[in-house]
Amino acid sequence: MASSVLTLGPEASLSRYLQEIRKYPLLSAEDEAALSRRWRDEGDVKAAHKLVTSHLRLVAKIAMGYRGYGLPVNELISEGNVGMMQAVRRFDPERGFRLATYAMWWIRAAIQEYILHSWSLVKIGTTSAQKKLFFNLRRLKGQMKAIDDGDLAPEQVNHIATALGVPEQDVVNMNRRLAAADHSLNAPLRSDGEGEWQDWLVDNTDNQETSLGEHEEFSDRKALLTGALESLNERERHIFEERRLKDDPVTLEELAQQYGISRERVRQIEARAFEKVQAHMKADVEARRSVTQ
Repeated sequence: MASSVLTLGPEASLSRYLQEIRKYPLLSAEDEAALSRRWRDEGDVKAAHKLVTSHLRLVAKIAMGYRGYGLPVNELISEGNVGMMQAVRRFDPERGFRLATYAMWWIRAAIQEYILHSWSLVKIGTTSAQKKLFFNLRRLKGQMKAIDDGDLAPEQVNHIATALGVPEQDVVNMNRRLAAADHSLNAPLRSDGEGEWQDWLVDNTDNQETSLGEHEEFSDRKALLTGALESLNERERHIFEERRLKDDPVTLEELAQQYGISRERVRQIEARAFEKVQAHMKADVEARRSVTQ
């Protein structure tokens, strides 16, 4: 279905495209329902094509409403067409409403997602509330004639936050984000081109020497523990592992039932096993020290 729809490439003339899509006739409610059933029940691609092309003017009209975000209109229309095809795929004519009513949501969603991913290298809208704020902030600022790039007045922030149901700090942050342009970390610090902004970024991750040291220490502790566990008998080792080495330790009651002994006896075995492990590991450490001295 996608390959048969009139496309709008980056070099295409927008006016020519708008003239071309006017050639596709609008559908009556009866024709629309019949075509929708043919697509749904029989997979008739030609029927789907007619449904999509008859609504290309709707897509273009909706896309024109998003021209204020600095993106080419032809790209917005192309994304809207994708949303239109998604709507046709999911449309159910038995629900009693027209395809245009249903498709408007899909068209807007496709265009808005494209804007959010293309407008800035830094992701802006991560929740439905933030997306709503992103796409309504300019409109509300225009209504209040607050079109300057500076910070909003407290009463303006409160009005927008109340109208959109978002925290006031989100309004402040989004307004500043929309007013700020993206800057490359490879931009030079000085006019002579020496140094870049990324040279001043701090790397908080551990260096290779620290990581290697921690890995070796972990390996040594693991080897000490493995050796110490060999000093325990089978029951002591099992109880010690179940009680001391698991993220979710087994209860004393469960182990008591398993071995047919009292909970207090299980606790005593656990304590004795811990003392053995501790003593064995301490002896191994002292033995290693004496070898290296």
